[in-house]
Amino acid sequence: MTSPTGEIYRIDWLPGTDVLHGTCHCGREHTAQDPVEMWEWMLAHPQGHDVDEPRGNSS
Repeated sequence: MTSPTGEIYRIDWLPGTDVLHGTCHCGREHTAQDPVEMWEWMLAHPQGHDVDEPRGNSS
């Protein structure tokens, strides 16, 4: 999904599981089983992003 400001939010479903893997436009990553939890985490940027979560790469 691309926001009106051009930021890209990506959510992938991990096949064979009920797990969603999200990557915020800032590079932070998060996994969750609940799609609502995932969107709340992304849209809370940067307040929803814990400092100890790993940053993803842009590839």
